[in-house]
Amino acid sequence: EIAQCLVGSEMCIETALDIASLQLWQQGQQEDNRQQIRRLLVNLPLAVEEELTPRQRQLLRMHFTQGKRVTDIAQELGISKSTVSRTLARCTQRLYRTLRYSL
Repeated sequence: EIAQCLVGSEMCIETALDIASLQLWQQGQQEDNRQQIRRLLVNLPLAVEEELTPRQRQLLRMHFTQGKRVTDIAQELGISKSTVSRTLARCTQRLYRTLRYSL
């Protein structure tokens, strides 16, 4: 598509320039995202330790680090699936509220 544009009219040249501008903007955004991701990776372990209860940390690690399903966690700990699910949702919400200001 770009090659066809370069052969043709001014409108096609403008389209090619728009595409190039978009690519440059995306590269800039990727760099910005890298900085945010670095800050997130630094702050996430701190937030987990400081903001979550021991039980929330346990469930969070079982689910995300060990890759266990909600059903498996519930069986292993002798609690209901809904308790596991609600606790994971609360963990995620609390971490989101805490970390969104660090980005």
